[in-house]
Amino acid sequence: MKTDVEIAQSAQMQDIRLIAEKLAISEDELELYGKYKAKISLDAWQRVKNRENGKLVLVTAINPTPAGEGKTTTSVGLADAFHKQGKKVAVALREPSLGPCFGLKGGAAGGGYAQVVPMEDINLHFTGDFHAITTAHNLLAAVIDNHIQQGNALDIDVRRVVWKRVLDLNDRALRHVVIGMGGKAHGVPRETGFDITVASEMMAILCLASDLEDMKKRLGEIVVAYTRDGRAVRAKELNVTGALTLLFKDAIKPNLVQTLEGTPAFIHGGPFANIAHGCNSVMATKFALKFADVVVTEAGFGADLGAEKFLDIKCRFAGIHPDAVVIVATVRALKMHGGMDKKDLGQVNMEALERGMQNLEKHIENIQKFGLPAVVAINAFPTDTKEELDFVEAACNKRGAEVALSEVWAKGGEGGLKLAEKVEAAMAKPNDFHFMYEVEQSVEEKITAIAREIYGADGITFTDAAKKQLAEIKELGFDKMPVCMAKTQYSLSDDATKIGRPTGFTVTVRELRISAGAGFIVALTGNILTMPGLPKKPAAENMDIDNDGKITGLF
Repeated sequence: MKTDVEIAQSAQMQDIRLIAEKLAISEDELELYGKYKAKISLDAWQRVKNRENGKLVLVTAINPTPAGEGKTTTSVGLADAFHKQGKKVAVALREPSLGPCFGLKGGAAGGGYAQVVPMEDINLHFTGDFHAITTAHNLLAAVIDNHIQQGNALDIDVRRVVWKRVLDLNDRALRHVVIGMGGKAHGVPRETGFDITVASEMMAILCLASDLEDMKKRLGEIVVAYTRDGRAVRAKELNVTGALTLLFKDAIKPNLVQTLEGTPAFIHGGPFANIAHGCNSVMATKFALKFADVVVTEAGFGADLGAEKFLDIKCRFAGIHPDAVVIVATVRALKMHGGMDKKDLGQVNMEALERGMQNLEKHIENIQKFGLPAVVAINAFPTDTKEELDFVEAACNKRGAEVALSEVWAKGGEGGLKLAEKVEAAMAKPNDFHFMYEVEQSVEEKITAIAREIYGADGITFTDAAKKQLAEIKELGFDKMPVCMAKTQYSLSDDATKIGRPTGFTVTVRELRISAGAGFIVALTGNILTMPGLPKKPAAENMDIDNDGKITGLF
């Protein structure tokens, strides 16, 4: 079997102008990045903004395990299946981060015969959007330190500068640093640190902004520091929001590429779902909904993270909601949630499968709590037995969810036709979409609603530090915003070791951060980190490029 990158390299890609024609996007509305990539001009929105939206399908998953689930692969394969049926379809995904690409997880362009291409470009520098975010973020950081150095007219408390710097790589050594060393000419010494670019509030702003003017306004609202008397200092007070917005003049435009089967793919923005809101940009999704009759999109990690944030944050801001939700699972991953060791997953163990099935059942319940129909996609593996697959289907049906076996990794769109049929039927059903909480509720009530209803917790607790931050948030008037939970992806709880469907636990909020520009409050739980580290053997060690430019080891 060929590797993902070998499959991608053997693809016969179509000129991106031909891909655009499938959605009736004219060549004049494209800004070409070579033959196979393009940005879509913002002028195109004026032409289509009054059109009726197409149908929206959200793809999510169970809590991830080392056994793998295949959410992006399923999203791509499902879109290809609709395309094979002759539908006017597009897939809308996030851009991959270089951090996991060179670290442990790898890229995020799908896998097997359900990929977006050019895979190497998408997983690496692509069209430079992440570089724009990194540069703009660090420009604001530099301006803050320069302001302090040049007299500090805003009376910023150097101990309370909350705007760090960012880098789109995993680098644990940069989590906590001291800057301004070396004497008076080199700045004011203070403690700070680095986050990964995908955790930047500017990434969230790019993904939630409705246009460039909205982005400029949001950038100005970013809280960067506090004064010595406790007042929140906004980015607009530093007089650089125009310069910051300038750096996003191209990055704000959605990117258009294609799948291996020539299905149009919008790929734009890339916040992580365990530390940010985990969805591609509102603009890319809204563009896709105007140009296509069916749009398949995904939200990061399990439904307790990406899907909850897609529904409670993105849908709230964008004024959209899915017509159906696909929950991706594998028999192998379910057995792992039931306590089986990874090396034994090829064996039949119905007791472990039954225990692990509880994780999937909880995610089905959660999607139904939002008033949406759920379809379960079982990503097929050769070791799956009929007994195991029949058990999963019966358990899902019992909870009101249809099930389809997905073979898109091996067969592309052909392997997703059964899933497409089930999803189409689900889209035709009436739904009663509603949010899990209202923004007017208190911060405690919003977090409690997520913890109890989505995670299955008994309740929440706040550390002493978080209690002080909570009081400050209320005093400053930032409490009437949605909440973005930063939590481990591996468990429904805030403890990564609690697999399956844990009960009898509380969620501990250790820190609250204000993302006033993005428009939400970030609640950090457990030991979640906003700057990951590299594993003992990084994926980067297996990558290479030859003199002809052929890349190996990328996945």
